[in-house]
Amino acid sequence: MSLLAELTHRCPLSCPYCSNPLTLDAPAGELSTAEWCDLFDQAAALGVLQLHLSGGEPMARRDLPALVSHAARAGLYTNLITSGVHLTADRARELAAAGLDHLQLSFQHADAAEADRIGGMRGAHGRKLEAAAHARAAGIPLTVNLVVHRQNIGAIAAVAAMAAALGAGRLEVAHVQYYGWGLLNRASLLPDAAELAAATAAVEAARAAHAGRMLIDYVTPDYHADRPKPCMGGWGRRFLNITPSGRALPCHAAETIPGLDFPSVRDQALAAIWRDDPAFHRFRGTEWMPDTCRSCDRRELDWGGCRCQALALAGDAAAMDPVCGRSDRHHVVRAAVADRPGLPPPFRYRQAPGRVAAGG
Repeated sequence: MSLLAELTHRCPLSCPYCSNPLTLDAPAGELSTAEWCDLFDQAAALGVLQLHLSGGEPMARRDLPALVSHAARAGLYTNLITSGVHLTADRARELAAAGLDHLQLSFQHADAAEADRIGGMRGAHGRKLEAAAHARAAGIPLTVNLVVHRQNIGAIAAVAAMAAALGAGRLEVAHVQYYGWGLLNRASLLPDAAELAAATAAVEAARAAHAGRMLIDYVTPDYHADRPKPCMGGWGRRFLNITPSGRALPCHAAETIPGLDFPSVRDQALAAIWRDDPAFHRFRGTEWMPDTCRSCDRRELDWGGCRCQALALAGDAAAMDPVCGRSDRHHVVRAAVADRPGLPPPFRYRQAPGRVAAGG
């Protein structure tokens, strides 16, 4: 149904919860304009409907308008996921003219100083506010995204008010998912149960306050649950992730799983990868599941939960997701919450392979 195109791992921000892998792709290895355009044609032929252009910071690619234009001609719904710090009025108009359908703009906080501290870039928050205005002036529908953690969890109401004032039609409040940089910084990011309850109440209050004007989506953290979520709608069922260098993955963090060799779109057609590749079949469906999962009436609802989370918490990607209350390793999740330090340690900021100059 959807393809996430990580156009580059270059980014001017250093967010400590970034979903990119700890080992980032270098700019020299990125797919070319022609390679991405060919991939978009293949995706459309395969039946993909939604194309999410991400990174890193996708605006680091000077060919972004050409990529958007080609994707639009292929019939793909295009969504740009961006920090916004390099979105000028001219570039917003250029992207709108190219056929961009939607822009998702990330924020770290409603307070400028806190937002810049979390994102690791001075002045970024002000640029994001300008980017939102440029997008709306260009007629591009806008979603504001807030990744929630213990150091900004009290800002939900303020961010909702800010998003409404910016003209966003949608606000996504998404708790950090703990793999990659988020797992590395878990002690600095993971909220406790009281903080989560307050956050959920703040989301419900914001939904009531902005009803009819702004849709608010809410993604909760797995660590406080006793039933797992279906990771990306199930392994290899609805979602494809393409890294900057062209590796095809069934989810963002799949490369953390040892023993799986993920193919490159430079070597194989996308349809062949989707239909035939052993790595995409490894956790697809229900046959791979442990007996407890395979006999569960939720097996085709949660599809076994997150394989990368099972690896991170249980040391085995084929194990039951420890978030599940029926897992014999569920105590590991509870211990992670209980062992959280009272004061968050300093962030270990994401380190990019290259910085983006002003203007992209």
